[in-house]
Amino acid sequence: MGSPKSKYSRILVKISGEGLCRPGGFGIDGEQLKRIGREIKPVHDTGVQIALVVGGGNFIRGDDLIKTTPIHGATAHYMGMLGTVINALAVQETMERMGIPTRVQSAVHVDRVCEKFIRRRAIRHLEKGRVVILAGGTGNPFVTTDSCAALRGIELDVDIVMKATKVDGVYSDDPRKNSKAKLYTRLSYNQVIDQRLKVMDVSAIDLCQQKNLPILVFNLMKPGNMLRVVQGKKIGTLISG
Repeated sequence: MGSPKSKYSRILVKISGEGLCRPGGFGIDGEQLKRIGREIKPVHDTGVQIALVVGGGNFIRGDDLIKTTPIHGATAHYMGMLGTVINALAVQETMERMGIPTRVQSAVHVDRVCEKFIRRRAIRHLEKGRVVILAGGTGNPFVTTDSCAALRGIELDVDIVMKATKVDGVYSDDPRKNSKAKLYTRLSYNQVIDQRLKVMDVSAIDLCQQKNLPILVFNLMKPGNMLRVVQGKKIGTLISG
């Protein structure tokens, strides 16, 4: 269980593949990995149980590959899933060098390097204080890692899904292009869906709505933000019923 200073006992954090490389870059950047580790460690030190879903867009996006190559859509998505396994291993090595115990579990079986996802085993790891890094998406093509985050959040009985981004939360428009874009502090699931706000896939929002699982969109680039969130500070955009 989390410490008395923590608002949440168990959280799931979704980090995109782009969060592991420099802006506009490709692959994995060591400094970005360390930055993520520095955000997770103080949260882990409070006793909060952490599951982490990683994307793979810094290597391959299945939908983009379909448009530019003769590769079948299903194969392109499987390739993207393998990219998330690479990212998960990189995050694992980084965090363990910082003294954070981890396990990587993948929906795509690569048993030479990581465990396969088993719900009860993942929960046991969390209870033992290990960060569980979830790779391979759901294991199915044409399903995004956003939907994986929602699904795994429900399966693992987390208190909240935290979507890490490079902006302060959900805006009415792209704040990098429109200086008058409004930052929302609270939204309902229906507002996100009806206004087509680019937060997560509609299927992911719908899953969270069905189980009344809140989503918090926050800026991972600001040092200490993740800790402030679990301490109950008003950071980012909260999406709930």
